[in-house]
Amino acid sequence: MTARKPGQFLCAVLAALLILAVAPSGARAGLLDEVDLHGFWDNRAGLRLQDDAYQRRTSLLESRLQLEGLYQGDVVTWQVRGDFVADDVTEEHDVDLEEGSGWFDLREANLLVSPTDWLDLKVGRQILTWGTGDLLFLNDLFPKDWQAFFIGRDVEYLKAPSDALLASFYPEWGTIDLVYTPRFDPDRFIRGERISYYNPLLGRTAGRDAPVRVDERRDWFDEDEFALRVSRNIGSFEAALYGYLGYWKSPAGFDAASGRNTFPRLNVWGASLRGPVADGIGNLELAWYDSRDDAGGDDPLLPNSEGRLLLGYERELARDFTIGLQYYLERLLDYDAYRRTLPAGTPKRDENRHLLTLRLTRLLLNQNLTLSLFAYYSPSDEDAYLRPSASYKLTDSWQLSGGGNIFAGRRDHTFFGQFEEATNVYAAIRYSF
Repeated sequence: MTARKPGQFLCAVLAALLILAVAPSGARAGLLDEVDLHGFWDNRAGLRLQDDAYQRRTSLLESRLQLEGLYQGDVVTWQVRGDFVADDVTEEHDVDLEEGSGWFDLREANLLVSPTDWLDLKVGRQILTWGTGDLLFLNDLFPKDWQAFFIGRDVEYLKAPSDALLASFYPEWGTIDLVYTPRFDPDRFIRGERISYYNPLLGRTAGRDAPVRVDERRDWFDEDEFALRVSRNIGSFEAALYGYLGYWKSPAGFDAASGRNTFPRLNVWGASLRGPVADGIGNLELAWYDSRDDAGGDDPLLPNSEGRLLLGYERELARDFTIGLQYYLERLLDYDAYRRTLPAGTPKRDENRHLLTLRLTRLLLNQNLTLSLFAYYSPSDEDAYLRPSASYKLTDSWQLSGGGNIFAGRRDHTFFGQFEEATNVYAAIRYSF
């Protein structure tokens, strides 16, 4: 069975749910009366503020209808949630449930059962997340949608769905979460189709003229992933240990023979601590990225292992005004081997990448108006990314929002600097039901 067939089936299910949602109440009976049906209709448009020779001036122009059906019974809970999308910017309208492209994006379709008091099992498509970072991810190796994040879709779309089994165990001393993904779920990464990127082979920024070509990992039960979190409370702090066996989530490797980017093998081991500090909430998170296909760090076509560190703090400075600060360190291991084997002409990265973030959030007008700024700044890469936004609740159902994605950098090859020409502003209106 291909990936599109279950999607077509679920499209039919969602269409049926929509019909049921708008049908006279007398027409619904039995089990479906116990199904909670809701969703939203979201319309948004965005404009690129700088010329990009490889992209349209319009960065975002789409109408999205999300429908969700949720049934919570004594034995089982099921949920189906999907988006019907009319997207004017993309050139690809066929449904691809892995990439989230096309006229339909299946966000969730899962069953939850609790066979005992100490075990929950959730199977199917679901949104998964853990870790302590605010828009920074160390031990959260679940797929992200960076394209949606950078073009102005709602921030909820940064988390892409996983097709997985989640088993949660509840011993007396804490919680154990085990996630098995039978087929590798990569990020919905930047491919060049909507956002241009730095192409090291061309030595310049590329976009629709040279989209990223990848060797997919799509073998069921062979190219799979395991993720583990063991957590417990220690006093007023939440402590956790993490493990991951899988692959780099974005195509960080390159196969010279095929000319395609690859997803090398990756193991990640980490820990986190989060709790009250100085009238606020502090967090510490560590991770070791073990790049298994390049243990010595001397293969220039594969990513080196890395050590990662995150320190965070947030607090309310005044009523309805909060601030969050983070420091993030990404240290490249085996740096001497990396420098020695780097091909001539390839931009060299620093051994340490430092990143600072700031989040400011202000609620006004009886908390109906939210003003927010999230800023990334890297003193080592000398680049930055700003996410100003505003949203206003017109009624319980209607909401207006707008914002921007502003990139800056001195060099084209740094993480945020490569997206400078993708700087954009957007506006949206949403009706929830």
